[in-house]
Amino acid sequence: MQFGAVVAVLIYFRRDLWRLITAGFGAIRDPARRSEPAAREAGFIIIGTIPIGIVGLAAKSAIEGPLRNIGVIAGALIGWSAIMVLAEHRAAQNRDERTLRLPDAVIMGVVQCLALIPGVSRSGATISAGLWRGIDRVSATRLSFFLAIPALTAATLLELRKAFGHGVGVGPTLVGTLIAFVVAYASVAWLLRFVAGHRISAFVPYRVVAGIVIAILFAVGTL
Repeated sequence: MQFGAVVAVLIYFRRDLWRLITAGFGAIRDPARRSEPAAREAGFIIIGTIPIGIVGLAAKSAIEGPLRNIGVIAGALIGWSAIMVLAEHRAAQNRDERTLRLPDAVIMGVVQCLALIPGVSRSGATISAGLWRGIDRVSATRLSFFLAIPALTAATLLELRKAFGHGVGVGPTLVGTLIAFVVAYASVAWLLRFVAGHRISAFVPYRVVAGIVIAILFAVGTL
């Protein structure tokens, strides 16, 4: 169903993505263009996606098994909140996408793997990593969405047969995908405006309260 969110990101950032794609192919044809900021960014996004592809396939059984646990979700919601606070505390925000370097892409890509743990939040993880590297919030958020496109598209293709075969069925899957598209499109636009003037640690109270409530409901046997 998250493919609906991928389509929303593709449509919302269509001009930026077209710029990156054309720059990337241009750099392949003409090595002299590889130093252009857009071409470098396109290459870094591809490199940043590699870790989650490797870890996602290698740890697939754990992700779909032991990690799908209410206790893990509650712990991740609360635990990663501390990382978000630390990232904001460290955030210099003196760099944008044009200053992106290979270590930035690698670190954000590696941290994105932690989002395979339910409750961490893929956006929360990658934005935190970007802030830790001195990238400003808006640029880190945009990069987070760009990194999501290859990762979630690959996950969709991997799970598509299962969803339509032994999953909940074609109808519910399509309805869920449509809802994911609508919500994601609205969320992307809202989040970019929000992070322009607010810290991502603003989400921490929600995460902590949600984690505590889930843990209590789990402890008393409601979940």
